Amino acid sequence: MLWQLIAAIFAGLGAAGIGLILRQLSGKRLPRWIVPALGGLGMLAYQIHYEYTWFDNKQARLPASAQVISRQDEQMFWRPWTYLAPLTTGFDVIDHDNLVTRHADGARLVEFILYHFERQPADQVSHRRYLLNCEARDLVPLADKTRQPLTQSLRHLERSAPLYRAVCRGT
Repeated sequence: MLWQLIAAIFAGLGAAGIGLILRQLSGKRLPRWIVPALGGLGMLAYQIHYEYTWFDNKQARLPASAQVISRQDEQMFWRPWTYLAPLTTGFDVIDHDNLVTRHADGARLVEFILYHFERQPADQVSHRRYLLNCEARDLVPLADKTRQPLTQSLRHLERSAPLYRAVCRGT
């Protein structure tokens, strides 16, 4: 976050410098307020650019075996431009290299870790182990230490669910 603040300040200084040059080139016919106005616009433009490229930058850092399952796009009233283009604030990922497949009672069971990335002032990453029965399409989280199924949180997935298609592809 510190580097983002420093980058925003330098973007503002650069834009203010452009305003100063434009004012000098116009023979000082442009009003003096053009310099701080362009500085503020430069900082705002940098912040908007950073927010909209966050998802692409995070996705580019993922390993080749990782697949984005879903993304959370939001609209915020204090950022009116998000009503035109919603802002990605989080996404879920699985890593195909970490899928563990077992067979029990004629059913294919796949254990995997679902990672959740969330854009905050300091980016948050959380993860949870799951077990998915590919035939019954039942998804159940596993306890952290014992890896026992938490059956009270059992969910049934549709065949069209991106998570089901990514984990159980080919079945």
